[in-house]
Amino acid sequence: MNHSSTQVIKKRLLADFNAVMSETDQLLKLVADEGGDKAVALRTKVERNLDSAKQQLRGLEEAVMEKTRAGAHATDEYVHENPWQTMAIAAGLSAVVGAAIGLLLCRR
Repeated sequence: MNHSSTQVIKKRLLADFNAVMSETDQLLKLVADEGGDKAVALRTKVERNLDSAKQQLRGLEEAVMEKTRAGAHATDEYVHENPWQTMAIAAGLSAVVGAAIGLLLCRR
């Protein structure tokens, strides 16, 4: 799943959520005014849209988890294949962060 498809899914999910909220508002107004067939039909429509939004959210969650797993696996693989480079990178970053903190503390 790439960035553009993730954006499309987010937009659809947001649209579904907004639709559910709008229909829920209509349902509350209808129930306050009158009961009956209109309220039942609207409640069914709201439930359908809510279920759809939940399914899309689950799909998005699964896609994010898969990307996270792939990133963690690639990182683990790199560290195992290049242990010395990884240690050098970590040491370099630590030195830069330490120097930055030292400079900030000296200014005060």
